[in-house]
Amino acid sequence: MSLVVYLAASLLALSAVLLFRRPRAALRNPLTASTCATVSIGALCFTCSAPVTLAAVNRLTGIPNFGAPLTYSMISAYSCSGIILLIQWRGGPPESVRRSTLQSVIVYGLLVAAIIVLFTLADARTERLNDLDTYYANTPYMREMIVLYLIGHGACILVMSAVCLRWLREVTGPLRTGLRLILLGLLLDIVGFEIAKITAVVARWLGHDLDFLSTTVAPPVVSLGALFCSAGFTLPRLLPPAITHWRSLSDYRRLTPLWMEVQRAAAAPKPSPSWWELPHARLQWLEVSIHDALLALAPLFDDRVRRTSLATALDEGLPPRQARVVAEAAMLADAARQAAAPDDHQLKEPSTYRLHATDALGTTGLVELAQALGQSPVVAAARQGSVTASRD
Repeated sequence: MSLVVYLAASLLALSAVLLFRRPRAALRNPLTASTCATVSIGALCFTCSAPVTLAAVNRLTGIPNFGAPLTYSMISAYSCSGIILLIQWRGGPPESVRRSTLQSVIVYGLLVAAIIVLFTLADARTERLNDLDTYYANTPYMREMIVLYLIGHGACILVMSAVCLRWLREVTGPLRTGLRLILLGLLLDIVGFEIAKITAVVARWLGHDLDFLSTTVAPPVVSLGALFCSAGFTLPRLLPPAITHWRSLSDYRRLTPLWMEVQRAAAAPKPSPSWWELPHARLQWLEVSIHDALLALAPLFDDRVRRTSLATALDEGLPPRQARVVAEAAMLADAARQAAAPDDHQLKEPSTYRLHATDALGTTGLVELAQALGQSPVVAAARQGSVTASRD
């Protein structure tokens, strides 16, 4: 069982690291900070509940079963953080958000205090690492402690489910997907953990043995449920930047033919982002470098190459917009060829033409230019200098 819960803890911790990759920005944003806290506490819950961890805690403290109130307190803290996260996520008047947050902290703070007091009063000298809930189900004070933490966690699930169901009707996109994942995780939690644990404990009260529900069924199901909940919490925070970086990586690759063409310009700076830079930052470097190179090549633009290439592209049946892109790419390829051999050109009339790609927002225009550079035979002719023969 330790391997299962440690795996769940590791995945939760990884989510927290991704959210907390910029500590200052995360701490300034209450929603991000709350998400990090919830996922981190969830990771601690699973770490504390592993039998290996329980044995180590008991050994270090010298108190049999000390890991039990520690784990139950962490579960209560996780329940509280989940409610607070939904309060922050939902938003509303600041005063209402603060009041609801404070109420949650007070209720679950009292719950943790009660768990500790009850454990102190109980007689739990026999160490139980896997079946403490059912073994001590009839032990005074331990019984109350076990019931109390199960009620506290169950109340959290009901509150979160009600909020998610109401909110689900109002939102769309990644937020709606996140709420659905949270609801799935809560369903697994209520069925695989709460109902399984309560059934096993009640069975002990009635003189029956259904311990397998608590020791075998509950741990993997609650681990899976927590992963779904954490995915639901983190997805709306991580998905938009992930999509941005994916698109940036795609654009970076598609702009490669354009960069390979213009980097020969003497004034074109080479991009030098660090290897650990994310795709969006690398794309920004590449855009700046390409625009600098295009500026350096502008004095070498020849309108006659562009006009001849435009006529050729139109004759080949290309639509006007695509023909214009091909003509601009041909003029750019001709300018890059001249820059590579500065003694091999004499322009009679410098061009004042501005590439559409330099005026367009985003990378769309540059990507179109890059595709034309890599695919058009008209551009290939300009790159070889054969268009110049038809200019004079």
